[in-house]
Amino acid sequence: MPPARKRTRSHDPAKIRAAVTAQFGHVRDAVLALPPEALDGPTRLGEWTVRDLAGHLTMVLGSVTRGLEGPEPARRELALLDWPPATATAAARIDEDVRALDTADLPGLYAHVADAFGKALAGASDERLVPTRLGAMTLADFLVTRTVELVVHTDDLAAATGMEVPYDRQALAACTRLLADTLAEKAPGGSVEVRIPPYAVVQCVEGPRHTRGTPPNVVETDPLTWIRLATGRTGWAAERDAARIAASGERADLTGLLPLMG
Repeated sequence: MPPARKRTRSHDPAKIRAAVTAQFGHVRDAVLALPPEALDGPTRLGEWTVRDLAGHLTMVLGSVTRGLEGPEPARRELALLDWPPATATAAARIDEDVRALDTADLPGLYAHVADAFGKALAGASDERLVPTRLGAMTLADFLVTRTVELVVHTDDLAAATGMEVPYDRQALAACTRLLADTLAEKAPGGSVEVRIPPYAVVQCVEGPRHTRGTPPNVVETDPLTWIRLATGRTGWAAERDAARIAASGERADLTGLLPLMG
């Protein structure tokens, strides 16, 4: 089993389950409201069309269902904070699976995936190990990663279509917090305080640690800007110039630490 992390945050499993279900519902409603021609439009995800992205969003839940249907792995291989940096290694396999997915009947696909997910979760222990592309995880941890996938790709869908897709508050909070904790894990220290109100505050980067008053190095931004930075959807300089990042102090530049996941 991976060693325990000092920065590992506790997530309420019941709230996470509800958040995953709610955010998938928001995405489903948005996808099914699109006119057919919009599905052929481009996204910011390389060669993926909106239809490809819509199909991938069903895989976010489908991966949980498949994991629960199969045999339980013998041991845990992946801690929650291991997941974000490891995602880059799975990009090619994900693309292959998206290309192979039958998305001709999106309403039917979304209905089937939601139904199977609900049935698979019923009675499943949060501590049950499930296989994932990156290694076996507890169900509770894997569901936290599903909030990241759903929130990040909700933003991708909104950017591609111009739609205003709602965010479940708990899903957005869990996504924000996991990526903030990943930064603190990647660059441990106490010289920079990163604030992402109202969901997260972490300290990171080696150097002098403040003990009282206002820290000498502070970064503050909103949750969606933070998520875009952490996933490489945007860059530090562009967001700073657009005044979506407030940064003070000589160490308050996170350019070299971002993105945190592929």
